[in-house]
Amino acid sequence: MIEREQLKNLLAFYRLKQKKIVFTNGCFDLLHLGHITYLEKAKALGNILMVGLNSDNSVKKLKGIARPILDQNARSQILAALQIVDNVIIFEEDTPYSLIQQIEPDILVKGGDYQLNTIVGADFVLAKGGKVEIIPIVEGYSTTVLIEKSNIKS
Repeated sequence: MIEREQLKNLLAFYRLKQKKIVFTNGCFDLLHLGHITYLEKAKALGNILMVGLNSDNSVKKLKGIARPILDQNARSQILAALQIVDNVIIFEEDTPYSLIQQIEPDILVKGGDYQLNTIVGADFVLAKGGKVEIIPIVEGYSTTVLIEKSNIKS
């Protein structure tokens, strides 16, 4: 995990090395096959995959009081342990817009449940000459589905 204050130097290093920076964001609560497939496809679009992770407070606002299942420290450590993820940055805001402005990614990625006009930061990335990619979701895999299945009595 990286702190936002460290981003400036890290980004300068990546740009000096001419690395293509890919950014995505999400809650990533209860990591599953859909997340892994999505992150692998995102990483394949560039050299560096930076993941903006919703803070616990941000997840609660988005998903409700019972979420997240795993706290932000656990979620960030799990993501950071993945070979495909280069950096994890926790953000407190409701959206990652200011983080996207700070990173200025070459490619912004979101899942297939989004459309271009609903992707936060797409306007900024496109205006800077970057790309926005939408990766299809893996059907049958979502945190909501996992939570529902875990409530089944055996």
